Amino acid sequence: MKAEIRKTASRFRHTIGKYRVQRGKQCKSCSGCVVTCPHGVHFKAGTRMGTPRDYLCVGPDACRSRDCFCVEKCPNQALNVVINPQIKALGDFRWTADLLMSTWYQAETGELPTVDLEYRTGNSGGGFDKLRFRFPEKPLQAIPADEIDTSIDLNKRGDNSHRITIALPLYQGGMSFGSVSDSTMVSRATAAMLWGTFGCTGEGGYPEFLYPFDRQMITQVATGLFGVKEETIQRVRIVEFKYAQGAKPGLGGHLLGDKVTDRVAKMREAVKGSALFSPFPFHSVYSVEDHKKHVDWIKAMNPKALVSVKVSTPADVDMVAIGSYYAGAHIVHLDGSYGGTGAAPDIAKKNIAMPIEYAIPKVHRFLVEEGVRDKVTLIASGGIRTAHDVLKAIALGADGVVEGTAGLVALECTRCSSCESGRGCPRGIATTDPELAELVTVDWGAQRVYNLYASWRKQIVGVLQQLGMRSIRELVGRTDCLRHLDYN
Repeated sequence: MKAEIRKTASRFRHTIGKYRVQRGKQCKSCSGCVVTCPHGVHFKAGTRMGTPRDYLCVGPDACRSRDCFCVEKCPNQALNVVINPQIKALGDFRWTADLLMSTWYQAETGELPTVDLEYRTGNSGGGFDKLRFRFPEKPLQAIPADEIDTSIDLNKRGDNSHRITIALPLYQGGMSFGSVSDSTMVSRATAAMLWGTFGCTGEGGYPEFLYPFDRQMITQVATGLFGVKEETIQRVRIVEFKYAQGAKPGLGGHLLGDKVTDRVAKMREAVKGSALFSPFPFHSVYSVEDHKKHVDWIKAMNPKALVSVKVSTPADVDMVAIGSYYAGAHIVHLDGSYGGTGAAPDIAKKNIAMPIEYAIPKVHRFLVEEGVRDKVTLIASGGIRTAHDVLKAIALGADGVVEGTAGLVALECTRCSSCESGRGCPRGIATTDPELAELVTVDWGAQRVYNLYASWRKQIVGVLQQLGMRSIRELVGRTDCLRHLDYN
């Protein structure tokens, strides 16, 4: 694959769109609508009109403004455009139907949708959805897009570990072997490699099909120690300790028995068909001193590796962060409560730990007060859905973010929460079923994720231009660039 945007259409015949274009029996197949519509909704199939590609429809208002509304131009009054009734059953308050469809469009084209879809926020009533940017009336300087720097450093300690700079202010969250299909893992890893950022093995071990991505792969050491081996720790440049997961703080990980196939059981050194639980916490770590022994253990095996520490967001998360720094970590990864797959129970997601929007500024300020903020890379995850969420997290105090669910939505996830049920995802994304996994091909999936990141980068550059900033690093901790809808 080349590192370039290529249009990559849906793999399904009937793509879900915001509008439904209805053609009545009055249609005479005159092709007038084909000429009228500039979006490719209408087409001729032989001598008759084909079924409208209504997912391309931008809606009545946009077409009226351009004098190309097919309904009004049809000489036989055979057309009608209505809101697609399917979208009433699509999405939720955080991932609205608009956000899902706009993400699919960006993954297909690498561009923002032409349809009137809300691509920046959801409808949760709080968090990132209540934050907006406070743009100056006129930026102090006009900065060309090609002069905007979106890269971040992952090692600020100045030690002998790897010096790593990634081209985007994001890398991928861990999705472990057994939780998602092989093709999903390779698709995401390929896109990460093409963008010069990182993928992550998750806690299920390091499968051989990811070996070609060693230089762009993070391997995870979680509480269950599934598949953790010295040889795989030595393969990578970044090792991540997963002390806690924001979507399930205090609960550990859980892979249901239906997804523990022969291959998964062998990789995780477990028994086929048996549910696998990661305990909470590491039972060898009850202090910063114990934590330092963990970091030293990794350094003994791979002296140049960067060490990332992934933690959830309890009330004392600032103390956890400073402790991780003094234990020798390069990256402190804060994982908020709205990440994770459909396996995470709502009681944990919505009632335990701190939303990521509160945790980021709390930790950022404390590290500044302690005089070590410039020596720690602070990464945030847990509900990062859009490019604007990325920017808001950075303005609150993070250096960058971890992306997870958005990459799966790029592969046409519908957020049906079937990740852990039976055969898993009916769209072949979060499944270990060989037949379902064939629904996702690597070339198609990698290009979709690549396109999504391309669209996100364009949006990031656009916001930085409006703020008059040359680098994403200038935005770190700039809460003055944000406003809350409830207060100002």
